[in-house]
Amino acid sequence: MAEEDDARIRILQSLRGKICEAKNLGPVSGPNRLKDLCTFCTISLDQEEVFRTKVFDKSITPFYGEDFFFEIPRPFQFLSFYVYAKGVFQRDLPVGKVSIRKDDLCKYSGKDDWFNLQPVDPNTEVQGKVHLEMRLNEVITDHGSTGQHLLVKIIECKELPLISGQNCDPYATVSLVGPARSDQKKTKVKKKTSNPYFEETFFFEVTRSSSYSRKSQFPVEEEDIEKLEIRVDLWNNENLAQDVFLGETRVPVKILQSDHMHKAWYLLQPKGTGSKSKSDDLGQLRLKLTYIEDTVLPSTCYTPLCNLLLKSPDVKPISASAAHILGDIFRERYEAVLPMVRLLLYHSRFVPFVSAVAALELDNTQEANTIFRGNSLATRCIDDMMKIVGKSYLAVTLKPVIDEICDSNKTCEIDPIKLKEGDNVEVNKENLQVYVQKVFSSITQSSSNCPPLMCDVFRSLRHLACKRFLGDPHVQYSAVSSFVFLRFFAVAVLSPHSFQLRSHHPDPEIARTLTLISKTIQTLGSWGSLSKKLSSFKESYMYDFYKSFQEEKCIEKVKKFLDEISSNVSKESSRQEDAVVLKEGEVQKRTQGKKNFSKRNFKKRWLRVTNRELSYHKRKGKEALCTISVKNIQAVEKLDESAFNRKNMFQVVLSEKPLYVQAGNCVEASEWLEILGQVSRCNEGRLTTYHSSNYTAGAWQCCKNQSSSAPGCKPCTITMLANLQLDIDCDREAERIFSLLSSNESKLQNMEDACASMAVYQGPQREQEEYSKFTIQEPKETFQTLKQLRNVMEELQRQHNSRNNITAQYGSLDNPIVGKTS
Repeated sequence: MAEEDDARIRILQSLRGKICEAKNLGPVSGPNRLKDLCTFCTISLDQEEVFRTKVFDKSITPFYGEDFFFEIPRPFQFLSFYVYAKGVFQRDLPVGKVSIRKDDLCKYSGKDDWFNLQPVDPNTEVQGKVHLEMRLNEVITDHGSTGQHLLVKIIECKELPLISGQNCDPYATVSLVGPARSDQKKTKVKKKTSNPYFEETFFFEVTRSSSYSRKSQFPVEEEDIEKLEIRVDLWNNENLAQDVFLGETRVPVKILQSDHMHKAWYLLQPKGTGSKSKSDDLGQLRLKLTYIEDTVLPSTCYTPLCNLLLKSPDVKPISASAAHILGDIFRERYEAVLPMVRLLLYHSRFVPFVSAVAALELDNTQEANTIFRGNSLATRCIDDMMKIVGKSYLAVTLKPVIDEICDSNKTCEIDPIKLKEGDNVEVNKENLQVYVQKVFSSITQSSSNCPPLMCDVFRSLRHLACKRFLGDPHVQYSAVSSFVFLRFFAVAVLSPHSFQLRSHHPDPEIARTLTLISKTIQTLGSWGSLSKKLSSFKESYMYDFYKSFQEEKCIEKVKKFLDEISSNVSKESSRQEDAVVLKEGEVQKRTQGKKNFSKRNFKKRWLRVTNRELSYHKRKGKEALCTISVKNIQAVEKLDESAFNRKNMFQVVLSEKPLYVQAGNCVEASEWLEILGQVSRCNEGRLTTYHSSNYTAGAWQCCKNQSSSAPGCKPCTITMLANLQLDIDCDREAERIFSLLSSNESKLQNMEDACASMAVYQGPQREQEEYSKFTIQEPKETFQTLKQLRNVMEELQRQHNSRNNITAQYGSLDNPIVGKTS
C-alpha cells in the first residue's frame, strides 16, 4: 500500500513571470550595431526553447513587457533567457543570455531584478545525461607482475538537445586524461535520436608493471592515479561542418574501488572554456520570476485541510473561519488567495463564502459611493473568480473587437501634447469613438454569455448592498458595476495579453489606444451623476471626448445589462453549451495512412481543441480539414521518440487510425496531453492500454506483436480528476495553501496570541497595535480554528517528512550525479 501511495506523489513545477525590458545592449558579431537591429527574447529549459517574445523595433533599450506562465513537464538544470538580434538575410544573432541554475531560482522568486547578459558560447550550451559503467581491474601479466586496467562502458544518453530543430546524430568520445597522458576512444554515430543507446565498452591501461619493456609516449608507471580522470564528451556529427559539442562529464579514477563495478547516471556539464568577453559590454535584462515546485501527496492526505476550508461559509462569524484567516494573514500577498478561491470554486462553496465576506465588509462601509473600492478580501476573491470563471466569456465578448483594434492599427491619440506631426485630432477622435462604441456594445449585449456563477455572485452583492444602504436607489447598480466594468472588462481591454486575448504585449501606439478605450469604458460603466463622472477625468481632452457620448442612452444600456446579469431569476441555459476553445496552436501532423517515414509525411497544421471537438486546419483561421468529436477519442498518450525519430510527439487514439502529432516543445506537448486527456477522460470507449510506438513492417514496434488490432502493451495514463472548464487540481491547490501557511507560521502564532489576549482581557487592551492588522470578532472561535489549522499542518508536515526519506538513489536516472566540470 505504501508503494502505491508513493507512486501517486507528484512533483509539479511551474514558472510565472515577465520579461520586462533590456538596456545598453552591446554589439553583436559583425559590423551591425544593435541600434540598427530588431531584437527579441526567448526562454529555454536547458537547450529547449519554450517561449518567444515578439520582435521589438530598432532600439538598444527595448521594452518587451511579455508575461509568461507555463508548467514545467520535465527535469532541467538551467533556465535561460536569450536576447537575439533579428536577422534579415541571415540567421538570428545571439546578443547574450541570462542563465540561472534550477537550484538558484528560489533566490530570485517573486523579485524584479536586472541581470547582466553573458556571452553565448557553444561550449556552455549543454543538456542531457549519460549512463556509465566503470571498473578498475587489477591484472597479472605473464611475468607475474601486477598492473591496473580501466573498463569504461558508455550505455546510453537521455534528453540530448535538438540541433536546428531536429534530433541530433550523437557520438561520444571516452578519454583517460592526466597531467602526462590523454588516451581517447570513440563510439559509433547514432542517427537521428536524442536518446542514443550505445552499449560500447572501452579499455585503458592505468598503470603498467615496471618490467613492461615496450616504449610508450608517456611514463605510465610514474603517473599518480589521484590525478587521472575519465572524461566523456558528447558530440553531434555534422559530416561536412565542425561537430557540435553537446556536453561532458568528468569522473575521477580515484573514486573507483578495485574490482568493484561503479554504475551511475551523470548530468552533462559545460566545458567551461568559453569566451572571456566582458558581460558588461552586452547589456542587461530585467526579469520578474516566480518558480514554484510542489510535492503533491495522495488526495487522502489533504482531506482534513480541505474539509476545514470548505466548512468556512458555515462558520459564524465568518472572520473565525479557516478561509478568512488565510486571507487575513496574507492580505499583503495578492497571489496567496488564489489557491483558496480555486478550491472553493471546485467544490461549489465560493458563493456562500464570498457573500459572507462581502457582508462583513459592507458592515464596515460608511458611504455608498465607496462600496467595494478597496483591496479587501472580498474584492480579491471576486477578482480571482472572474479571471478563472470569466475566461471564455471575455474571449467571446472582447476578442473579436480587440483583434480588430490591434490589427487595423488606426491612430486614436487625442491628447494635443502627444499628437505627432501630420495627425488630425478630429479623425483620431472619430476612430476612438468608433472603437469605444464597439467595445461598449459588445459588453452591454453580452449578458446571455455571462457565466451563471458570476451572475450568482453579482445577484448576492446587489442584495447585500440594498440591505446595507436602504435609502440609496443606485447602490444596487454600483455594487455590480464596480466589479464587472472597473475590475473585469476595463482591465482586460487595458492588458489583453494578460487575459489571453492576445498572444503578446501590444505595441506602444496600440497600448495607448487601449488605455484611452479602457478609461472611457470605466466611466461609461460606472454608476453616478454626470458631474461626478466628468470630475473623474484629470485631462481636459478626456472630459471633452466623454461629453460626445449620449449619457442617457448609455445609462439605460448599462442599467439593462446590470439588471440582466444580477437579476433575481436564476440563470438557466436552455441552449446547448457554447463551444469553448481550450487550446490551439501550430503543430506538425503526420499524414494518416502513410507507410514510409519521409519528412514530407509531416505537415504544419493548426490544431484546435474545444470542449466539443478536435480539429486541424491548414492555417489559423482557415476552414477545418478534419473535425473529430472528443467523444470519439479513446486515448491520448505520448509516442516513443523512436517511432518517427522525433521528440515531443503524442498520439490521439481513435477507432480507425491514430492521429500522430509533434508539438513544438516539451511544454506544448505536456499541455496538449493534459487538455486532451481531461476532455476525453469520461468517454465510454476509453482504452485501458495503448501501444507506445507505431505499427510498421507488419508489427507494433513497441511489443513486436504482428496483429494490427492487438490490445495495447502499456497501461494508459490515469488522468487526474480536475474541472476542465476551470482548470483546477484540488490536491495541488491544497498543497499550495499548506506551503504558504508553513512558511508563515509566525503570523499564525501572532494571531493566536492576539486571540488569547483578547479572550483573557475581554476586549481591546494595550496590545491593540499588535493585533489590529487581524480581523478578530470572536477570539475564542478564531483561536479554536487556528488550533485546528495547526493540527492539520503538523499532520501534513509529518506526511511530507515520511516521504522525503524515500528519495531516488544518487546516481539513478531520476537523481543523476553532477559530474566534475573543467
